[in-house]
Amino acid sequence: RRRRINTLMLSLTAVSVVIGLVWLIWILWTLLSKGIPAISPALFLEGQPTMGEVGGGLKNAIVGSLMMVFTATALATPVGILAGTYLAEYGRNNKFTRVVRFVNDILLSAPSITIGMFAFILFYFGLKMGANANSGWSGAIALSIVMLPVVVRTTDDMLKLVPNSLREAAVALGCPYWKMSFTICYRSAKTGMLTGLLLGVARIFGETAPLIVTAVGNNFFSTDMNQRMASLPKVILDFALSPDDNWQKLAWGGAMLITFFVLFINITTRAIANRSK
Repeated sequence: RRRRINTLMLSLTAVSVVIGLVWLIWILWTLLSKGIPAISPALFLEGQPTMGEVGGGLKNAIVGSLMMVFTATALATPVGILAGTYLAEYGRNNKFTRVVRFVNDILLSAPSITIGMFAFILFYFGLKMGANANSGWSGAIALSIVMLPVVVRTTDDMLKLVPNSLREAAVALGCPYWKMSFTICYRSAKTGMLTGLLLGVARIFGETAPLIVTAVGNNFFSTDMNQRMASLPKVILDFALSPDDNWQKLAWGGAMLITFFVLFINITTRAIANRSK
């Protein structure tokens, strides 16, 4: 009886794997078959075409996405690392730290559109800083909030894996606690912390919902983050819903770029993790 149950469960798990792989291969095949023909130098060098126009590219959207993702990473990385350091090194398991971890876990699974609305309201009623509520800065703030809990959680988990014997040895030799955290703990956990940072970048690069209500989009090339700014996810959404064949082709090209970018980050993350073993 136990052998029959074991065979049945193994069969069910194998069937589940096959079903999952079928959908994955189908999605990848569709993306490759429609996305590869759209990849060309014009995709990177030319601006967004008007409806009915032949050719064109996504230069404005590519530059806009890179600027907002870079800004969001620059904002979320130091805050997330320092917050994770406090949770793992100073707060440990006190009540405040447990509350912060709980809120951070909620923020990890919060709908990104809600975060986008928060960033919009933040700029509209408060931190305008010379920028509009619909601007590249607003989009970057929203993306940084999406990325922040990933960096905090990863930093916290990686620092907690550092053996206490290393901390005790450094403190016993007269090393200040803050210096011990930077020179000993960070050095021991740098691979995991970098992995979490790269995964956070991969997550926000394809986010669409926050940018719908913040950066909104721009049909023209612009590097002014105080104004509306184009982004790849938003352009893909608009072009995919259009009846124009050229726009739909460019949408597949943009989807291919995001896929390659996320794939590159995941491969880099795996390589860094394997190097540390």
